[in-house]
Amino acid sequence: MVTSRSVNSFKTPCQQCPLRPLPHFREFSRDELEFVSSFKRGELAVDAGSTILVEGAHSAHLFTVLAGWGFRYKMLEDGRRQILNYIMPGDLIGLQGTIAGEMQHSVEALSPVSLCVFERDRLMTLYNKHPSLAFDITWIAAREERILDEHLLSIGRRTALERAAYLIAFLFERGRKLNLFNGRSFIPITQQHIADTLGLSIVHTNKTLKKLGERRLIRWQERGCEVLDGEELMAIAGWEGLGEGKRPFI
Repeated sequence: MVTSRSVNSFKTPCQQCPLRPLPHFREFSRDELEFVSSFKRGELAVDAGSTILVEGAHSAHLFTVLAGWGFRYKMLEDGRRQILNYIMPGDLIGLQGTIAGEMQHSVEALSPVSLCVFERDRLMTLYNKHPSLAFDITWIAAREERILDEHLLSIGRRTALERAAYLIAFLFERGRKLNLFNGRSFIPITQQHIADTLGLSIVHTNKTLKKLGERRLIRWQERGCEVLDGEELMAIAGWEGLGEGKRPFI
């Protein structure tokens, strides 16, 4: 269930996809590219703050993020929110709803987001006729598990300062590999987003971020965080980076 505007039949030709030239992604074979092009139904533009998928909903579609930032989250009955992970270009969303029957988390846009829309009903054709693409989906799911392992380790064992340094370094590294920064390493998150990711109060989060700011590692602004020294953030967190070569996307 997408709570924004409806799917537009216009689509960027897969042959001209802006993600394909990035060295971060593997190349498609000719047959793969033809299938993905036919698999794609259209594109969806989502405004910042809009909900893309809702926990408990049944969706007829899968989505690949073409542009923009977002996040996955779960809510408790009293309104407390836990952000699970962040989505960026090349990420596949909605697979959980396809496999499990309904979404177990929600997805919201941090910035304006463009999505490639795929028909869920054609997923079995992908598995039956394109095993290399089926492996790619398995790889994407395994990568998400690995990232969530690292996030859980951070929440469970890192100090507040290390947690904040890790999260910002993680987002910075992902954004850098995807060329999301135009001369300025600006991540469009609020302190509330960070608090909801790290499991800290907003007061504790504010104090922790001030410490990173005093070390001239970040510069906090009204609607986001500018990263000044990503390598030192990684060192504080004891995190060695993403550690992946070329990755697939659908």
